[in-house]
Amino acid sequence: MEAGGRRARRREAAEYYRGQRVPERMEEALNALFPLSPGDLYGELANYLSKYSKAPVICKLVGRKVLDGVGQPTLEVEIYCTVKNYEKRICSTVMSCHSQIPENALPEKIEADEKERNDCVNTAVEWVNESLNTMLRDLEPTDQCQVDKMLGEYFTNKVEEKKKIQRQEEEEEEEEEEEEEGTLALPPRTPSPATPPGKKKSAKTGKKSSVPERPIPPAEPAEPVLCGSLAIGGTSLAIAKAGATISHIPLYSHIALLKHEQVHVEQSPEEMTLPLPMVTLLNCEKTSPSKLKLVKEVMLIPPVQLSLKQGIERVLDIQKEMTRLLGSPGKMPGPQPADGKKGKAQNSGKKSLPQFLKRISHLGCLTTGYDDVEQLLLLMQTACSNIGLELGTDVYLAINCAAHELMDYDKGKYEILTGTFKSPDEMVAMYGELIDKFPFIIALIDPLRKEDREQWSNICCALGSKCYLIAEDAATCISKLKTDQTINTPVCSGVVLKYVNETKVSDLIELTGILHGQRHITILGSPDGEASDDSLVDLAVGLGARFIKLGGLSRGERVTKYNRLLAIEEELAKNRNLRETKLEFVAFAEESQSENQLSDELPPPEQD
Repeated sequence: MEAGGRRARRREAAEYYRGQRVPERMEEALNALFPLSPGDLYGELANYLSKYSKAPVICKLVGRKVLDGVGQPTLEVEIYCTVKNYEKRICSTVMSCHSQIPENALPEKIEADEKERNDCVNTAVEWVNESLNTMLRDLEPTDQCQVDKMLGEYFTNKVEEKKKIQRQEEEEEEEEEEEEEGTLALPPRTPSPATPPGKKKSAKTGKKSSVPERPIPPAEPAEPVLCGSLAIGGTSLAIAKAGATISHIPLYSHIALLKHEQVHVEQSPEEMTLPLPMVTLLNCEKTSPSKLKLVKEVMLIPPVQLSLKQGIERVLDIQKEMTRLLGSPGKMPGPQPADGKKGKAQNSGKKSLPQFLKRISHLGCLTTGYDDVEQLLLLMQTACSNIGLELGTDVYLAINCAAHELMDYDKGKYEILTGTFKSPDEMVAMYGELIDKFPFIIALIDPLRKEDREQWSNICCALGSKCYLIAEDAATCISKLKTDQTINTPVCSGVVLKYVNETKVSDLIELTGILHGQRHITILGSPDGEASDDSLVDLAVGLGARFIKLGGLSRGERVTKYNRLLAIEEELAKNRNLRETKLEFVAFAEESQSENQLSDELPPPEQD
C-alpha cells in the first residue's frame, strides 16, 4: 500500500507542475529581475560568460595565388582562428603587386616582368602556407606588435640567406675567372702611346668642353625586391583585419587604437578626419617606350568644405564633361585663358587640340595625349566653366609629373617635351612660372628626381607656401624611409606611401607618426597593380593620412575603395566622430628663419 501511495503522490505532483501556476510565477519573477525575453536572456548570459572564455588564437594561415584588378597574379592570405574550441575563418586580404604596369614596353621586358611576378607570388604562397603558418600558430591576432616583430625577423633572415647565396656565387665566379687567367697566362697589357690618359680624351670633346655643364647625380639603383616579400605585407595586414574582427570594431578604428598605443599620439582614436581624395581624371600616355611628357596624371581634389559625397559627385560632373570634350575634338571649344594678362601669351588658335579619348586606363581614368601642359590645363578650365565651376575655388588640381621618367641621362637634362630639354635648375624655374600662371594647382608629385636633392630644397623654398611638393618615387620602399627617427627623402611637403611587399602595419604606424611629428603630410596611394581589397582606405583613415590617392572613378578595384570611403564618412558622421579637415602649406623659406611657421589656409569655396 505504501508503494502504491507513493506512486499516486508522484503522479499528482507531476500533474501539478505541468500546470500553469508555477511557470507563471517563475516567468513573473524572471521578468522582474531581467526585463528580457527568454531568448534575449540566454543571449545576454552567453555574452557575459564569453568574456571569461579563452581569447581567440591563430590556428591556420592559408596563402593562395589570385588575380588582381588587371588580371595579374597576386597573393591572398586567409586567417583562421580557434574561437571557443572551434576553427573559424576570420578574414582574408589580397595584396597589391609592387610591379608597375609597363606602357608600350618591349615584348621581352613584359615577358621578364611576368616571370618575376609569378616567381614572387609563388614564393609568397609557399612562405605563408609553410613557415609563417607554423610560426604564428597560437598567437592572438590582436597582438599586432608581436606578430610584426616575428615577421620582421623572418624577413631579415631571408634577406641574409639571399646575400649569402649571392656571395657564394660571386666567389665561385671569381675562382673560375682566376683559373681561366692562369691557364691562358697572357702577358700584361701595356697602355698604347696613341691614347695617353687624360689629355687626348679632353681634346676630343672640342667645343663642348668650353661650356661645362654641372653633372647631375646619377640615378640611385633600384631597391631590390626579395622574391616572396608579398607574404610579409599580406600576413601583417590580414592579422590586423583579424584583430579588428575579433574585437568587433571596424579596421580603421583598430588601426587608430594601434597608433594611439604605439606612437602615443595626442589625438583621440575615436575622433578622426577623412583623407581628401586625389581623384585621377586624366592619365597622359607615353609616346614611346621611354618618353613621357611633363604630366603623367591630372588629379582633382575637392575642397574641404564639401562632404566627401558632394566632392565625388562634383568630380563625376567634371569627368563627364571632359569625356564629352575629348570624345568630340572637332566640336570642342578653344581653351580660354585664365585672365586677360595671361591670355595675351596664349594663342589658342595655333595650338592643336589634345588627342581624342582612347580608352579607360588601368588607373580607372580617361587616357589622352596632348601637346603641352598649358594646353591641358586650359582645357580643364573650359570643362569646369562649361558646368559652372571654377578651378581654384570649387575644385583644385594636383599633377603627377613623374620626373624620374623624363630624364635623358646622355644629355643630363629632363626632356619635358620631344626635343625640349631642361636642367634641374631650369625645371625649378619652370614650375614657378606654372604655379604663378595656374594657382589652382595645389600639389606637384615628383616634380624632380629624388637624386636632385639640392633642387628639391630650392623648389620647396620657392613654392612650398603655394602648393604641396610631394615625393612618391622617393618613397616606394617604406622599410628604407626611416633611419634613426628621420625620413630618408629629399626636402618635401610629404610622401606617398604604398602598402606593398614587406611593409608591415607596425612600420606604417611608426612612419606616419614620424611624418606627422615633422609636419609632413601623408598620402596613402594605390599601386598600379591594385586589387579589389579595400583595406587601404581603412589604413588611411586610421593613420590620419591627409590625402588618399586611389586612381579614377572607373574599374571595380578603384570604385570599391571610394565606396568604402563614403561608407566610413557616413558612419563617422552618424556617431559624431568626424573632425574637420584643414589644408595648410609649409612655408619652407620662412621656416629657415623662423621654425614652425605655416602659410595661410586655402580660401574657402563660394557656397552654392
